[in-house]
Amino acid sequence: MEADITSQAVGLASNTDFSLWSLFIRADFIVKAVILILIGCSIYSWAVIIEKFRLFKKINIESEEFEQKFWKSKSAETFYNNLPVNLENPMALLFKDSMQTLLKAKSKSNLSDRISSVLEVNIEKQISNLEKGFTFLATVGSTAPFIGLFGTVWGIMNSFQSIAISRNTSLAIVAPGIAEALFATALGLLAAIPAVVAYNKFNNDTKKYSQKLENFSKRFLSII
Repeated sequence: MEADITSQAVGLASNTDFSLWSLFIRADFIVKAVILILIGCSIYSWAVIIEKFRLFKKINIESEEFEQKFWKSKSAETFYNNLPVNLENPMALLFKDSMQTLLKAKSKSNLSDRISSVLEVNIEKQISNLEKGFTFLATVGSTAPFIGLFGTVWGIMNSFQSIAISRNTSLAIVAPGIAEALFATALGLLAAIPAVVAYNKFNNDTKKYSQKLENFSKRFLSII
């Protein structure tokens, strides 16, 4: 063990390449695992961010078009009969499910209350679908800095071991190990910051869209 750390220290002293790839290659197993985890979290976070950005842009445009067509239609039932089979827009799905309940209702007593309950349940369902992936963004935003910090602490411990075994406090011995350690922290922040910003933005977008669905539901109930 001591021989391995000593040879690592000698290797670090002779290797002054501080490129990102070299820092990764020189790191030990634990630090490499931390770096790979953070890179994986960052890549998946950006995949979620891009997918949600496109989704909210799409549903906002489609919802505006749906509302315009709906209020211009002659009747809700006529509009429902002309709906396409495959619907993806949350507002259109909300209207479709509510109309199915309305048309299947045999008794008209307390119909408004029943439709109101259906609308509330469907709003929660659509919002729940929109919020998929939010938990991952929140988790990455809160834990990635600590994962990176763990890699940093572990790397600095290895650097101190190298100093103790080699009995050499030269910067050539200390600097590479510290650079590897700080690289983990940098990756942790790189993964966490976009995730936190995106989570806050999408959470706000979801609240706005939820309010839009509720407003549509109230206006829809008023015409039943």
